[in-house]
Amino acid sequence: MRVLVLVAPGQGAQTPGFLTPWLDLPGVEDRLREWSAAIDLDLVHYGTKADAEEIRDTAVAQPLLVASALISARQLFATGEDVSRQVGATAGHSVGELAAAALAGTLTDGAAMELVRRRGQAMADAAAVTETGMAALLGGDESVVLPHLEQLGLTAANVNGAGQIVAAGTAEQIAALAENKPEGTRRVVPLKVAGAFHTHHMSPAVSALEAAVAELSATDPHTAYVSNKDGQVVSSGQELVQRLVGQVANPVRWDRCMETFKELGVTAIIEAAPGGTLVGLAKRALPGVQTLALKTPEDLDAARTLIAEHSSPAADLAAE
Repeated sequence: MRVLVLVAPGQGAQTPGFLTPWLDLPGVEDRLREWSAAIDLDLVHYGTKADAEEIRDTAVAQPLLVASALISARQLFATGEDVSRQVGATAGHSVGELAAAALAGTLTDGAAMELVRRRGQAMADAAAVTETGMAALLGGDESVVLPHLEQLGLTAANVNGAGQIVAAGTAEQIAALAENKPEGTRRVVPLKVAGAFHTHHMSPAVSALEAAVAELSATDPHTAYVSNKDGQVVSSGQELVQRLVGQVANPVRWDRCMETFKELGVTAIIEAAPGGTLVGLAKRALPGVQTLALKTPEDLDAARTLIAEHSSPAADLAAE
């Protein structure tokens, strides 16, 4: 059986003007302006004209990324079509989980946009308390890297697999890591984020999100939803939403998500715009799995072809 998974990228994937080509598609600008009005954030401006520093702002970057993932992924399917008829599983990296939750049918697109606006603001507020940041470590053995980070007071905020771990902590701790990287690590790369996400520094944001989801209507996902928390498939909409809340202050285990993709028999992965990071990890960790990143609308035809070749309704996957 062929199984397709649709994934959405996390913060740091954004680049200036990355939404510009998508606005040429019918209805896209109208939808973005509708969401912009609902969340009081000009997504069109930030996605087309803003510079790198403006879109680094957590309160801007997060809604922009979820909007981009939803806009690009929805282009792959007929209007109103249930994505679960074609996609065996969905997942998202960090903030990408909100887009994945909408694509899985647990949240409406509008609810996902309103929730990500609250998430971005709450995490920006938490990040403002102390100067913090994140850096990716490329290469190195996990058994060496993790104790080294702990010794420096850093948290392994993203364990991405394929030889990549992202450390998070104070600016001083990140600077110390750059000067003293773990044995076997090739590079330490600072990330375009404005805080130590998925660590205890984000604890104040958890309380804000708990209040935001208190009366949120969530339905059970229509397809397999793979959670960042532990790589488990979540079938309850309420549990999924609670995981979204707690995840802001807990590590992203993308390595375990990819292990679950392997267990599900995934044969193809499509990454929503701005795609590239997650399929890069998959190419190293999941050899033999076909991958495609949506970067511009020019990638849509190839993605639709891949869907036709690997589509696997969720009901069929559940029956295995």
